[in-house]
Amino acid sequence: MEANTCLHCFFLLFSSLLLIVLVRSWFPTDSLFLDCSEYSSWCTTSKNRIYSKSNNVLLQNENLRKPIDHYTETPKHPLDPLTLQEINKVNTILSLHPPFSTNYPSIHTLSLHEAEKSTVLKWKKGHSLPPRQAIVIAFLDSHSHVLVVDLEVSQVISHKIDPTSGYPMLLAEDTKLATTITQEKEEFKRIIVSRGVRLSDIACIALATGWYGPNEEGKRVAKVQCFSQQGTTNYYMRPIEGLTVTVDLEKEKILKIANTRNDIPIPEATDTDYQYSRQKKNKQPLNMKPINPISMEQPLGPSFTIDGHTVNWANWEFHLKPDARAGVIISQAKVRDPDTGMLRSVMYKGFPSELFVPYMDPSEGWYFKTYMDAGEYGMGLTAMSLVPLNDCPHNARYMDGIFAAADGKPFIRSNMACIFERYAGEVGWRHSESPDFGRAEIREARPKVTLVVRTASTVGNYDYIIDWEFQEDGLIRVQVGLSGMLMVKGTHYNNADQIPEEENSSGPLVSKNLIGVVHDHFVTFHLDMDIDEPDNSFVKVHLVKQETVPGESPRKSLLRTKKHVIKSEKDAQIKFKLYDPSEFHVVNPSQKSKIGNPSGYKVVPAGTAASLLDHNDPPQHRSAFTDNQIWVTPYNRSEQWAGGLLVYQGKGEDTLAVWSDMDRSIENKDIVVWYTLGFHHVPCQEDFPIMPTVSSSFALKPANFFNSNPILHVAPIVPKDLPSCSARSASAL
Repeated sequence: MEANTCLHCFFLLFSSLLLIVLVRSWFPTDSLFLDCSEYSSWCTTSKNRIYSKSNNVLLQNENLRKPIDHYTETPKHPLDPLTLQEINKVNTILSLHPPFSTNYPSIHTLSLHEAEKSTVLKWKKGHSLPPRQAIVIAFLDSHSHVLVVDLEVSQVISHKIDPTSGYPMLLAEDTKLATTITQEKEEFKRIIVSRGVRLSDIACIALATGWYGPNEEGKRVAKVQCFSQQGTTNYYMRPIEGLTVTVDLEKEKILKIANTRNDIPIPEATDTDYQYSRQKKNKQPLNMKPINPISMEQPLGPSFTIDGHTVNWANWEFHLKPDARAGVIISQAKVRDPDTGMLRSVMYKGFPSELFVPYMDPSEGWYFKTYMDAGEYGMGLTAMSLVPLNDCPHNARYMDGIFAAADGKPFIRSNMACIFERYAGEVGWRHSESPDFGRAEIREARPKVTLVVRTASTVGNYDYIIDWEFQEDGLIRVQVGLSGMLMVKGTHYNNADQIPEEENSSGPLVSKNLIGVVHDHFVTFHLDMDIDEPDNSFVKVHLVKQETVPGESPRKSLLRTKKHVIKSEKDAQIKFKLYDPSEFHVVNPSQKSKIGNPSGYKVVPAGTAASLLDHNDPPQHRSAFTDNQIWVTPYNRSEQWAGGLLVYQGKGEDTLAVWSDMDRSIENKDIVVWYTLGFHHVPCQEDFPIMPTVSSSFALKPANFFNSNPILHVAPIVPKDLPSCSARSASAL
């Protein structure tokens, strides 16, 4: 026994030293060593890690024992994303399709054109896949092209030109073109020098412009603004205020240079850098002891498996697909019924459909900043590789995204999504009984362990962390976290006391010469709920006050519920009201529980916000999908993007609000629920120079879906289930 213990400790010491070397740059803590008397394999490196052949980035997958080779991958499921070979094949087909055979377009989106929903629902594992198709959004000669390509017959089977107003999303090539044209302009160079900034120190970005009337039609444009990066990597905190350049992306020329606030100083670089290496070098926090590294124990390895893009965990099964526009798409989410052992459908498809971010400043350099981050930039295209141990815990598994570049050729976005189990000390359920009336003491509790799918998209200055969290009790929680840098405005003031009370300010002072401009974030989710079957109904459970009959009771009033089955779209346009509350259920009227209740799930809101903009304000007209917190529409394959298919400079005639106003029937139909999660952001000093993450969420919770508590039979954790490990400092060994 002593020999085994010594061997374990020697192996552990070696593994710990290696781990410390790898993660020292992430965790500025004293070295710790684990003393393990059992489960030594858990205390060492996981055997399930693999490497991606494409870029040698560490990946982890439960079911694979060899490097992932994206060049030989084949789809296993009808909803699997296009492979490298399929994207290359689409590229070849397009190159032979007129008019692209003589002048190849820029490719803005190239992704799977999913089979009809009915076809996907009929497919069974082991059956042949339905014909694979791609949907392509391209741009050529000032026109948007939307094409469907059939890979089986190697033909373009649909080709629409300019189906709506608006253009495809902005590409990296567009950004580079706009900034290059700007920086080569002699007038621009003179302005930069006159502001006291060296040309070699500028960093410029191209911004989406929104739509503000007929004068802006017929030209695909971008706004360019610049910053000084002298002395910092966080150039966002050093804006060259009042300088905005409008670039025509098609004619490749500058339309306008606005230089309105050349009297505003460039904010200093002091204390703007957010990198740990710079923090450690320049400034140490006083009297702050760093926390020790923390991790979740999984002595027997992960409880989930990934087969291609299908994830199985506990009682859940779902399909996970990286997507250039949405980030990730969760499809065919099913939960196993503890009574029958059968998988039951909950949601056919869920994803963030659009993000609207309006800034509250009317000036020349700010009024247009009303972004649609999914449709204008792409949540998947802006999702960079996740940082192990920081973005995701050590027990996470990673998934790559495969997308098409502007030339149609595929590229790999490594580690853009992670999947991991989480236990944060929360309780799944519990109850205790005191030992009285001759009864023994009872103490029963279960830990809440969940499965998380996470992506993090960096859209310019902002970072969005989106989690899909699955619980054993059947609940799905969707959480959005906001981090990154503020978009700040330069100002003369360096102290809040200097700002006149009557002056109209766009926001508070967050640092010297910097105003944090007030803004909103709205994230609208597409939730195609299929409770047991596609045909569902939307039920409003209204909570109302009811007064008691005189003499009936000492009570004067009670709370009662009134259920109302919503029959059409307009009645399902829901605004939340704190003092007139309701619950919102999606039910299957043909599927009843043992005691007769219709099977259902309910939408459970958390903290949220509503848009306060005027409905006639152009950006609110484009983003009218934020007018309500909930919408319900009948399923339509073409109605996926709340802001419309073509968002960039779109007028807003192809949005969720327009579809809903058709007032179609939604009772006992295949329906889609749309939920908008909102944030009002009034910046403060703690948001400088980088923001601590702020989060909000909503949940989809079973409501008479199960006959009883579905996790009643989950076993408790006992000490013998976990390794006997203790943390000891290096000096103690």
